[in-house]
Amino acid sequence: MEALGQSEIFLDFQDRLSRVAPIDRPVLLIGERGTGKELAATRLHYLSKRWQGPFVTLNCAALSPALIEAELFGFEKGAFTGAAQRRRGRFEAAHDGTLFLDEVGNIPLEVQEKILRVVEYSTFERVGSSTSIDVDVRIIAATNADLNELVRTGRFKQDLLDRLSFEVLFLPPLRSRGEDILLLADHFAARMAFELGRETFPKFSPAAVKALRTHAWPGNIRELKNVVERAVYRTNGSIIETVVFDPFRYPFEMPIPADSNPAIQLEREEPVDRHILGKPFKTAIEEVKLNLLKEALNTAQFNQKKAAAIMGLTYHQFRGLYRRYRKQLSAGPDHMKPHG
Repeated sequence: MEALGQSEIFLDFQDRLSRVAPIDRPVLLIGERGTGKELAATRLHYLSKRWQGPFVTLNCAALSPALIEAELFGFEKGAFTGAAQRRRGRFEAAHDGTLFLDEVGNIPLEVQEKILRVVEYSTFERVGSSTSIDVDVRIIAATNADLNELVRTGRFKQDLLDRLSFEVLFLPPLRSRGEDILLLADHFAARMAFELGRETFPKFSPAAVKALRTHAWPGNIRELKNVVERAVYRTNGSIIETVVFDPFRYPFEMPIPADSNPAIQLEREEPVDRHILGKPFKTAIEEVKLNLLKEALNTAQFNQKKAAAIMGLTYHQFRGLYRRYRKQLSAGPDHMKPHG
C-alpha cells in the first residue's frame, strides 16, 4: 500500500490528516477495504508528538470475540484455561504511544465498555485481576462498517463512538482519485519490474490505460497493486497490452455434458437448438446456462462437485452459478424464466 497521489481529493485528505495528527485526541478512519487505513494510521502516529513511542496495532476482525479482551488488556496467570503465565495486552504495549484498532466495529459490547473506561480515565484491569493499571495511549480506530447503524441496532455503544470520533477522516476510494490510478499503476509496475530483475518496466498500451481508468476498483489500491503486478509478470515485452481484473475467469469453452439416465431426472425443456432462435440474446444465453446446469446435475446424479467437474468449473464457480438458478431448478417448466 502506498501513500502516493496528486489528485485534489487525495491531497485534501492528506492535509486533514496532517492537521489532526499533532492533536492528542482519538481519530476515526472510515474507508472501503484496500484504501490504506493502516497506512493512514501509521502516518497519524509519526506526525504526532508520540512518534518516538510505540505504534501497536490490533485487527479486531481477525480475532474471536472471546480473545479480543485478552489481547487488548492482557491477563493474569490462571485467568482462564491456557493462561499459563501473565501476559501484557496491547494497551500496555502502546503506553506513551498509539494503539490502532482496525475493524473496530467487530469489538463486542462488553469489551467496548472497558475501552470507554480507558479513553475516559486512562486505567483498566487485566483479565483475572482487580488491580488497576494506568496507561497513556492515543487511540486511532478504523472501519468500513456503518458505525451509526451499529449504534442504532445496539451493536456499538454511542458513548464510545462519541469519544473515538474527535475527528473522522474518510479515505477516498481509488475510483474517485482519477489521475492517481495511473500514477500508482506506474509505481507498482516499476517496483515489480525491479523485483523481477528487469532493467526497465513495461508501459501500458492505450487500451490498458482505458481499462485501468474505467474499472470500478472495488478492492481499491490493494486490488490495483495485484492487477498491475500480475500484468508486469505476464508481459515479456515493453508494452502491457491487456490487464486481467479477474484471474478466476474460466479461459476455456464450456463443455456440453453427455446424456445419461439417472434414477432421478430434473424436468427440462426441449433441446435449445429447437426453440432458441428468435428469442432475445440475453434470454437465450440464460436458457443455455440453465440447461447446461441441469444436464450436469443429472449426469452427476446431483453431486455438485462432480457436476462442477463436468462443466469444467471450480466448485466455487459452480456454487455461484447454482445459487443464481436455484429457484428455476426447483420449479417446474412453467416457472423456468431467466433470473437476472
